[in-house]
Amino acid sequence: MRFDEFGFNDMLLDALYYMGFEEATPIQEQAIPQILDGKDLIACAQTGTGKTAAFILPIIHKLAQNPTQTTNTLVIAPTRELAIQIDQQIQGFSYFAGVGSMTIYGGGDASDFSEQKRALTEGVNIIIATPGKLLAHINLGYVKFDNIEHLILDEADRMLNMGFYEDIIRIINYLPQKRQNLLFSATMPPKIRTLAKKILDKPIEIKLAISKPAEGVNQEAFLCYDKQKNALLNHILIKYEDYESIIIFTSTRKNVGEITHALKRRKYDVEGISSDLDQSQREYVLAQFKAKRVRIIVSTDVLSRGIDIKDINLVINYSVPRDAEEYVHRIGRTARAGNNGHAITFVNPAEMYDFSGIEELIEKEVPKIPLPEALGETPEWDPKKRKRGKFSRSKKYGNNKGNGRNNKNRNNKNRQNYKKRKPGGSQNKAG
Repeated sequence: MRFDEFGFNDMLLDALYYMGFEEATPIQEQAIPQILDGKDLIACAQTGTGKTAAFILPIIHKLAQNPTQTTNTLVIAPTRELAIQIDQQIQGFSYFAGVGSMTIYGGGDASDFSEQKRALTEGVNIIIATPGKLLAHINLGYVKFDNIEHLILDEADRMLNMGFYEDIIRIINYLPQKRQNLLFSATMPPKIRTLAKKILDKPIEIKLAISKPAEGVNQEAFLCYDKQKNALLNHILIKYEDYESIIIFTSTRKNVGEITHALKRRKYDVEGISSDLDQSQREYVLAQFKAKRVRIIVSTDVLSRGIDIKDINLVINYSVPRDAEEYVHRIGRTARAGNNGHAITFVNPAEMYDFSGIEELIEKEVPKIPLPEALGETPEWDPKKRKRGKFSRSKKYGNNKGNGRNNKNRNNKNRQNYKKRKPGGSQNKAG
């Protein structure tokens, strides 16, 4: 469908025209009519398919048709990066419609807090908030949500994985009971269905291409040892020196710093993003990356879903994500909006089992590319190796039955000693 077939307000259509939006994506084509019709919705589609526009466009249309000065819509998102991205899209789509929005997230200064408080008390059409910060404002007693007509949960699966279930329920209990509820998620685990049953009323369900990377992503993997990863990374960056935008994902903040420093020593145009940076620093780095003033960003999974940047040429997984779904989100940063992209993953022997789980999820075997000869020997592909190491005690205790009995006696003794510990002592403190 074309956007001019939805019956949108003329001011919204003008914004879409100037932004170059003509044809709806599948998720937009299926979701927008249902939202315009006032139905509750649970929608599941892979990252990069246009979910944000699917729920924001019909809301802006409604607000343009019936202007109000109160807070009409609440969008809850798992991270500030995603909240900012949603807000930026709202600003673009509502340019001619006069719809106002405000982001609510932590990490700002006193002036940011004052602006958030003003929006929550005086009203702004659309609030986009992270759960924890919004709940902090609600607990202070001044938030006015009496006129909320739309509740949207974006990246709901990630919010639940981050432990926000109780916060979300407490926020929902603060809202008017009569409202339209929209739940958008990249995956559909059982806990999402539990949440949906609790908050949605006779929802329409939409499922599209769950947990599959975009067809335009060229996926490759290098089998390597940890000590080879930095040299391999340098080799790839030299080989693809014509790529203008590259994201390197790793699993820890410490690795972000180490990789960033190593690449800067090699004179690469690179910056790192993790929770070690304050919000203004993170926004600055992202703005530089979007403007092509920074070529390479090294990040934890904080950016795997929280940004919408066009023309990212290459995603490098320096470490394999433990969650197979997260792999899909990481490489979903490239090949967006129908474009082609490139994704390369470094896989050490301990990560082979996890990577085989990724291949099972995406129903595709990722080609294993030989290492350059100068980097040394390539480990043999053995996806069962980590699983054996995880459950076997043979290395530490041996394989004979006597050792097994000794281990059992040792465990029983440890449990007895634990029961004798007095509460409140240093042994009970979390590490």
